[in-house]
Amino acid sequence: MRLKITTALVVALALVATACGGDDDGAGGGGSCAIEDLELVTAGTLTVATGEPAFPPWVGTTDGENFDVPESKTGFESAVAYEIATRLGFGDDQVTWVRTGFDEAIAPGPKDFDFNVQQYSITDERDEVVDFSEPYYVTQQALVTFADSSLVGATTLADLKGAKLGAQIGTTSLDFIEDVIKPDAEASVYDTNADAKSAMEAGQLDGIVVDLPTAFFITAVEIEGSVVAAAFSAEAAAPDEFGLLFAEGSTLRDCVDSVIEEMREDGTLASLEEQWLTQGSGVTVISE
Repeated sequence: MRLKITTALVVALALVATACGGDDDGAGGGGSCAIEDLELVTAGTLTVATGEPAFPPWVGTTDGENFDVPESKTGFESAVAYEIATRLGFGDDQVTWVRTGFDEAIAPGPKDFDFNVQQYSITDERDEVVDFSEPYYVTQQALVTFADSSLVGATTLADLKGAKLGAQIGTTSLDFIEDVIKPDAEASVYDTNADAKSAMEAGQLDGIVVDLPTAFFITAVEIEGSVVAAAFSAEAAAPDEFGLLFAEGSTLRDCVDSVIEEMREDGTLASLEEQWLTQGSGVTVISE
């Protein structure tokens, strides 16, 4: 009888220890996040996807260093990806990069990557066919103008009072002009961002307000001679949230979500954002 009781006690304690151990090794549903237990495209390797090309400040720096070289660990999304990899236990040599089209990655079906980092806004429509991580970035609003504009060098909202600004109708950017910047002149409203950009190029506007990622793309690719004059610390009413994109049903997401939450709580995400998206890109941040 004593042997039976002792055996039962050992089994019970083992079950308790196993249950407790799940909190250390796993995330979400309690599964293991050890590399050998992760659901990966290639065992022992973290395969990360991005666009082609991948633009600064997401990959590389705004002065051209390491342009389109995600392996460089420079640029916000490259740095975030490697930080996640490190916290999951991967060495730099265990991280492999692949390239995908933006829309291609959102399509239903199997993926050739473990996650895709390419400024994907988390939306309900996309979430029906793919999965997203917890947000790793929440967009700021930004002011785009030309390098010789008097708005360059503005450091306060008061410096923008006399500006003629425009934005696309129905956007948080238009609301931001009207509710936060509050210039003396009424904001100009356009059907599309393309129309707003054309108006600025035609000299009808001093500048346009868009989210910061769009501002970087406009100045890097679309309008020669344009610059990001400022970003704004005040948050728009409904900012976009960027998430890592996974194949639908990926169990890796739970482990990555735990890492992202840890990075948010210990200030790492904020630090990387400051390094690569504001200070690293030379953008003035207007707070008042």
